[in-house]
Amino acid sequence: MSTRFRFVTLGLVIGLIVINYIDRSAVSYAVEPLEQAFGITTAQYGIISSVFSIGYMVAAFLSGPLVDRFGTRRVLLSAIALFSVTTALIPIAGSFAGLLVIRLLLGIGEAPAFPAATRTVSRWLPVRERGVALALCGGVAVSGSLLISGPLLTGLTDLVGWRGMFWTLALFGVVWAVLAVLLLRDLPSESARVNDAERELIAAGQESDSAPGRSRVRWRPLLTNRNLWVVAGGYFAWGFMFWGFMYWLPSFLSNAYGLSVEQAGAFSIAPWACGIVGALVGGYVVDRVYRRSPRIRTRFAVMGAALLLAGCSLIPLAIAPTLTVALLSISLGVGFGFVTGGIWWVASIDAAPDQPGSAAGFADAAFASSGIVAPSVMGFIVAGTGSFTSGFVVMAGLAVAGALLMLLVPREPVAAAAPAGRVVRERA
Repeated sequence: MSTRFRFVTLGLVIGLIVINYIDRSAVSYAVEPLEQAFGITTAQYGIISSVFSIGYMVAAFLSGPLVDRFGTRRVLLSAIALFSVTTALIPIAGSFAGLLVIRLLLGIGEAPAFPAATRTVSRWLPVRERGVALALCGGVAVSGSLLISGPLLTGLTDLVGWRGMFWTLALFGVVWAVLAVLLLRDLPSESARVNDAERELIAAGQESDSAPGRSRVRWRPLLTNRNLWVVAGGYFAWGFMFWGFMYWLPSFLSNAYGLSVEQAGAFSIAPWACGIVGALVGGYVVDRVYRRSPRIRTRFAVMGAALLLAGCSLIPLAIAPTLTVALLSISLGVGFGFVTGGIWWVASIDAAPDQPGSAAGFADAAFASSGIVAPSVMGFIVAGTGSFTSGFVVMAGLAVAGALLMLLVPREPVAAAAPAGRVVRERA
């Protein structure tokens, strides 16, 4: 009888992503005490928020090769040590410059999570189980952490104060690290908790050209990979919508409909709840479709259709809708967008199965770059026009452009060449 320890490994990765997103959003619940304690201005706080994405983008691109070269366990333990320490240092940063450096390091420390998750899933789960697994990592864990972070962080602040909140989050990282030392391994063959039957099940579901262990990064095939560039372009398009709503949704609801901060926060829950549903649906659909038609382009077709629906869902926002219509429109847009939540990572594995961590890092860097661009573009639009309408038009336009990219441009890979000179060819 087969063991099922691969799902314990998956649970560890999901737990890390939840901690990541709660940690990165914690500073937004301590704006006033940080400004009072360290004498920073609101404008400086905005810079502190942006510098996280800069560190994350650069490190995401570099962490993929590190994961492929040194394995997930070593990289993730180093990463969680870095972001746990930096989280604990926030209450004693002392100044704007201190916070700037700490947030930059926090972005660097959190960047390896998704490349590592992608490699872990590619080595621990057969192909047919990856859609739902990566939907849990890239969709449910993300939107779910945004749902629980508000009540959790405000509750911790009431219980132990704002400084204690950051120190408690750092302790969560320490607990995860202890569990990872005991349970996390790079490959099923390295874990004593996996029996032969489970190892055979996992091995039978691997791609023929996936490298079984750690390997050096080969940049040329990675940077000339057509499908990987399609993934990056589509992920940037979805990322613009995601980051735009993450940073600006409460302000939009407050400014356009006169809601209080508490009311805007309550109404903001609906889109992220739809995101959880969308991510689960996406994982189920992509696995089911792939079983019926085991071609790489079926994944792109699902993502393209979801992005197209996400973009079209935002059209009512351009015609001065009521609060109910606006909330329904945004919730549908976020829900359809999150259908793609885990498929980006599946598509990254498909594009470069021999370098899954590096491929995921490449895609994650594109997503992180949208986290730098979207808040600024939305801010300039609102400041220049006094309205969010043009920003929503940009969101919808990028989503539709991303959908066309996913539907029309990918190519179906041909079987890879021999391992010694593994180069993936493509056909139209």
